[in-house]
Amino acid sequence: MSDNIENAPHWKEDFPIERTEATKVSRRDFARFLCLVSGGLVAGSAYVAVKANFFPEKEIEGEHFVCKADSVPVGGTQSFVIPGSTIPYILIRLENGNWRAYEQKCTHLSCAVYYKPGSGQVVCPCHEGFFDAMTGEVLAGPPPRPLPALEVILKNEDVYVKAAKSQTT
Repeated sequence: MSDNIENAPHWKEDFPIERTEATKVSRRDFARFLCLVSGGLVAGSAYVAVKANFFPEKEIEGEHFVCKADSVPVGGTQSFVIPGSTIPYILIRLENGNWRAYEQKCTHLSCAVYYKPGSGQVVCPCHEGFFDAMTGEVLAGPPPRPLPALEVILKNEDVYVKAAKSQTT
């Protein structure tokens, strides 16, 4: 027996637990882990709910310059953020010449949306949500509400946005 101890690596003396024993988890440890993870998820969800309901983003006031009109090709887009805000927006120059601006977050789970040129649709790739690019209305998928829109204003060759009239009431 002393011969086995002398031939064994030194770390086995410090850590005498066999590998098969080390992979076993007791029911108590597993339940403790589940409670810890569940508590973390509840705390995170509560934080998001409180922040969204008691500390909403500041309303957009006034007009905000986005870009020069010739910098966005027909069927193209421009992402932007209004100064003082953290909400991402997307400016779309539709193939029919109209301009639209929407929040670039899906109303389902806030995944980033993009405009699919030639389709007339704004697409959420996370859960296959589709919005009408002209109105922002939901066409298909799980999104519960239309995309929040901004009003687009053209002044000579400059493109500005401001809060949509339906949102300011």
